[in-house]
Amino acid sequence: MGDNSFGQLFSFTSFGESHGPAIGCVVDGVPPRLKLTEADIQPYMDRRKPGQSRFVTQRREADEVQILSGVFEGMTTGTPVALVIQNTDQRSKDYGDIAQQYRPGHADYTYDEKYGHRDYRGGGRSSARETAVRVAAGAIADLALKQALGPAYHIRGSVVQIGPHSIDRDKFDPDQIDKNPFFCGDAEAAASWEAYLDEVRKAGSSAGAVLEIVASGIPAGLGQPLYGKLDAELASAMMSINAAKGVEIGSGFALSALDGAVAGDEMRKGDDGTPVFLSNHNGGVLGGISSGQDVVVRVAIKPTSSILTPRRSLNSDGDEVEVTTKGRHDPCVGIRGVPVAEAMMAIVLLDQLMRNHAQTDILPDTR
Repeated sequence: MGDNSFGQLFSFTSFGESHGPAIGCVVDGVPPRLKLTEADIQPYMDRRKPGQSRFVTQRREADEVQILSGVFEGMTTGTPVALVIQNTDQRSKDYGDIAQQYRPGHADYTYDEKYGHRDYRGGGRSSARETAVRVAAGAIADLALKQALGPAYHIRGSVVQIGPHSIDRDKFDPDQIDKNPFFCGDAEAAASWEAYLDEVRKAGSSAGAVLEIVASGIPAGLGQPLYGKLDAELASAMMSINAAKGVEIGSGFALSALDGAVAGDEMRKGDDGTPVFLSNHNGGVLGGISSGQDVVVRVAIKPTSSILTPRRSLNSDGDEVEVTTKGRHDPCVGIRGVPVAEAMMAIVLLDQLMRNHAQTDILPDTR
């Protein structure tokens, strides 16, 4: 199976399945002299790990990362950093009844068609379990970006919609994001989501979500026209996340309804002589290159495919069957998608920063 790697100068290659002994990744292109220990990565893992509320899967995994290489005396050496996470709470018997059945909306059918053999336990390679290693790789990227860009740099992810219920933008408070189980910046919306998801769970179904990831303190100039555009690579990164079905940058699809006089982000000269933008409809990216504004990405996450509600499908012999999925599944997989999307944002930004330095810092800027 190809395409298990992401990134160019800063890249990672992931391995492992949901119910295998372990998952992990090899991160290449890590800048040397970055202070790094398992303890530095763990806070990122703890934000994503399962079993922390009734609104996520009850599979219990510590998600403790072990660094196997690329770090000596607490500092990166510039060689590949290998990371491994042990799987400890697999319950493969839950999947025996659907070993030969195709769950509607899941990758069971397409994996079978492509490879002719698949690991059905927990979804195997297509499981969201794989995203744990993305968070580990993203932690390294985020730590490097913090050192490279300084205190102005920050990535903030949140859930802005669950099912049909959206936040009230006027009530959004970033300080609320880590105070509820939904990574929600609107306390009132978070309270209403609790009741909504309880009903969804009782009905044996699931709900989708919209995530919003905002990166601040990003310098202008990141992005490679035409085929390495920053927004294109961000979209690719987000669409690689399990259950992602849509991505928009800035105002996204709403831009098509705006008048041209409004859609363009006007500029004025700031007090220090640098440009000041009067709006950010383009999400901090113009012509595929960062403008210095906040980089804003939203990701649509579909409802979890593994649900208790019986649904019509086929088995591997082509017979019509009714599929009921047991096991421990996220009623809304988008919730734990927030730290995953943050990680993918950091990976893209560090890769683009390194590529920008490699090309544009060779000769002095004579402007």
